[in-house]
Amino acid sequence: MKRENILTGSPWEDKMGYCRAVRIGNIVEVSGTVALVDGDKVKADDAYAQTYNILERVEKVLEDLNVGMKDVIRTRIFTTDVSTFEEVARAHSAFFKDVKPTTGFYGISKLVAPEYLVEIEFTAVV
Repeated sequence: MKRENILTGSPWEDKMGYCRAVRIGNIVEVSGTVALVDGDKVKADDAYAQTYNILERVEKVLEDLNVGMKDVIRTRIFTTDVSTFEEVARAHSAFFKDVKPTTGFYGISKLVAPEYLVEIEFTAVV
């Protein structure tokens, strides 16, 4: 089967040897994605804004593969603060209220940088 890699230009892609998403046949896996924290629209202490930013960005990545959020069957949400569940859930629901993929919400000690509160992985089947 043909493999299609989606690169976003992040310096980490070459440094770590990964891509944002891979599609093989009808399966799409999206790497763990964190928000673009800009200090204005997306702040380091705003789990809702970070989650929403991640979902917007991944929606675009999926579109580049001719896939939609409706095709997502699983999300894995990692957070450094489980008390943000309501905020994260509200953002997740904005994209998946009707789709209802399976999901997990995992509390972890830290992510790659202290400003990140949330990281999400995605699986889609077309």
